[in-house]
Amino acid sequence: MQKLLASILLLSAVLLGGCRTAPVYNVTEAALPSGKQHSMKDVEAAILRAGDKLGWTMRAVKPGEVQGTLALRTHVAVVSIPYSQKGYSIVYKSSENLNYDGTQIHSNYNGWIQNLERRINVELAN
Repeated sequence: MQKLLASILLLSAVLLGGCRTAPVYNVTEAALPSGKQHSMKDVEAAILRAGDKLGWTMRAVKPGEVQGTLALRTHVAVVSIPYSQKGYSIVYKSSENLNYDGTQIHSNYNGWIQNLERRINVELAN
């Protein structure tokens, strides 16, 4: 009976551990909030503010592109954020200790990207 219980617990742990990955979430050409004209500088500033407020290290790498890095404990996520006066994207670039396998990544990553997306939208609406 103890061996059966141990086997069930081990199988449960393996299955639950596998649930911690998900397909990588990328934001593709999110439209800027309507009703307000945005310059390239406005969009860049909104992206930089959004990342800063969420603990990301943001830097403009060239006109129309910001790179964001989030480092939490031993985990690091790096994204590229290309933007224009019409929209922006958030695209996976690299990571450390997030179990990225080419298509799947630790599910916390997707939450971080969704939070960044929401915060960028808030900053653009102000």
